[in-house]
Amino acid sequence: MKKNEYLKTPVEHIDVKRFDSTDIVDGMRSMSFSARDTARAADILNMMLEDGDCTVMLCLAGSTSAAGCMQIYVDMVRSRMVDAIVATGAAIVDMDFFEALGFRHYQGSSVVDDRLLRRLYIDRIYDTFIDEEQLQVCDNTIREIADSLEPRPYSSREFITEMGQYLIARGGKAGSLVQTAYELDVPIFCPAFSDSSAGFGLVKHQKNNPERHVSIDSVKDFRELTEIKMRSASSGLFVIGGGAPKNFAQDTVVCAEILGQPVDMHKYAVQITVADARDGACSSSTLKEASSWGKVDTIHEQMVYAEATSVLPLIVSYVYHKRAWETRSLKRWNRLLSTASPSDFRAFAEGS
Repeated sequence: MKKNEYLKTPVEHIDVKRFDSTDIVDGMRSMSFSARDTARAADILNMMLEDGDCTVMLCLAGSTSAAGCMQIYVDMVRSRMVDAIVATGAAIVDMDFFEALGFRHYQGSSVVDDRLLRRLYIDRIYDTFIDEEQLQVCDNTIREIADSLEPRPYSSREFITEMGQYLIARGGKAGSLVQTAYELDVPIFCPAFSDSSAGFGLVKHQKNNPERHVSIDSVKDFRELTEIKMRSASSGLFVIGGGAPKNFAQDTVVCAEILGQPVDMHKYAVQITVADARDGACSSSTLKEASSWGKVDTIHEQMVYAEATSVLPLIVSYVYHKRAWETRSLKRWNRLLSTASPSDFRAFAEGS
């Protein structure tokens, strides 16, 4: 088979605004097992939105953006359901920014000759295909953005803001998460930003500019996200997957205490994952376990053990059609962080 025969059926991103899952989720509330867990997760997410003081942090790990959930996250930002995003570099760069450049993910198969795919320069994400040559265009676009910036350390949030500006200036495909978040001042943090196409692009940039170049300061990311937590009256986590994004967001509670400005634990938390705790991890601990570290309160928390593409559309459609988001105001944390000076951060840490 030729390359174009493998890359012919694009993944279509589900639009949760087009269907109302309220009756389904209400019915699941009277069931058991993962069904009841899913309904309670929907209720907790809705509680976050009804709490006008709550900063909602969306934590993304895994490949759900490539699998058809990208529009869900965009709609959550547009509908004021999300105030900050913590994600893997792959979710933001290899998936969202990649499609914003005009490329697509394709329906494929998990039962395939991977050696043949390698010869055709096709990368596989389980049963989803991506064109490696197009992904290298994404790498080079990141290099191009880095080349245009003042040589200095940037938080991933600052660099992703530049990516949003790039898409607007160059007329990228409208409706990406990077561009939408930029337009609505929702900060995006990637604690492992270089573990993605961004890493390849930045390596090229630094190779060409060995003395003066852009670098990513993950400690600045941590400090900025902690500032959001310290300024929030309450906070909630909506976690897809787990790993570094989840732990990064959870750790802001501990970091605030170390900075001398103790804050409440995250008041609400939902995690959708297929990981389990038998290896002592569950992709960075269960939510109840995180409570022992002083990170997450256990009154309004729910683990949902399910593959996210199967339950995420139900949960977000339910919350969208409950319409609590309509009375929420945009917190615009990105605008605050972009204008804050180092002395502002010191003042936050000192509690003034």
